[in-house]
Amino acid sequence: MKKLLSLFSIGALLSLLVVACSNSDSRLLIKINQPKIGVAISNLNDPFLSEVKTAISDEARGNLKVDIVDCQDSQPIQNDNIDQFLSKKYDVIAINLVDRTAASHLIERAKEENVPVIFFNNKPEGTDLQKYDKAYYVGTLPEQSASLEGELVVDYFKAHHEADKNKDGIIQYVMLSGTPKEQDTELRTKFSVDAIENWGLKVQKIAEDTAMWNRKKAETKMTSILSTHDNKIEAVIANNDDMALGAIDALKAKGYFNGTKSIPVVGIDGTGEALQAIKAGTLLGTVLNDGKSQGKAISQLAISLVKKKIPSQDNMDFEMTDGKYIWIPFKKITIDNLDEAE
Repeated sequence: MKKLLSLFSIGALLSLLVVACSNSDSRLLIKINQPKIGVAISNLNDPFLSEVKTAISDEARGNLKVDIVDCQDSQPIQNDNIDQFLSKKYDVIAINLVDRTAASHLIERAKEENVPVIFFNNKPEGTDLQKYDKAYYVGTLPEQSASLEGELVVDYFKAHHEADKNKDGIIQYVMLSGTPKEQDTELRTKFSVDAIENWGLKVQKIAEDTAMWNRKKAETKMTSILSTHDNKIEAVIANNDDMALGAIDALKAKGYFNGTKSIPVVGIDGTGEALQAIKAGTLLGTVLNDGKSQGKAISQLAISLVKKKIPSQDNMDFEMTDGKYIWIPFKKITIDNLDEAE
């Protein structure tokens, strides 16, 4: 009887081991066969793009294996990264373009390999997306963000007539712009000023310079501008929050925001540091560029594509436009509605 019980126990143990190994092998197989998305981001030092990166990974968890690379603001590096993703048979590729003019080539490469490609946060030029039925775009309408940024300036000057320091009825402003020839740079620069004028206010550009979306470069540029135009400047408009914060750094060094001397500075993105600056009273406002929603939309779109589903609100939390685009809306953020961005 003891021998029979021992044999039974050994048999039961072996059965459990077989089941455990079978389950383990099954989980391993699922992990090995998990679809892969390759994500090529222009510059991961950018706070907003870093937020998008995190959101992509968070939303993809359990559905996609995510491989994210930093292209270091180099289009040749980005091209090489895409070639590597394609050679490794990735199921979907997502690209934050360094140079919009490179989109056509990258679309052709993806089409050759029959791999869906999702561009985000820097829209391909013209009709490039129409060249491939599996090419998509997730992003925002730059003119919308810029118009809202301009409205932040309008709201301030309508409420603070003393901001017109020389009492000439004209807003003398400085423009800090992003990378030249980028869509966001061109449209944010143009439409922010257009919005101010459309509200019936007059403007005069004191100075404009590119700071390449970078805080330190913006501080350097603003320091130089202040050396010759300090007393003439009545507002600073920056294409993004990082450059707005750089301008604030330069203004602080000149004695601004010390309780007696201030100036309205506005940006776009709604980064964590920008929200803190609004709370501190140094940044007038920003336009929330919802990086979390962008990243979430990219992953949900990719998951739909690898499952061979037609992307729609039936399988995503986002609406598709023309079967190609997911547009994420913007929102003005000031001290009055700061909680909506935090």
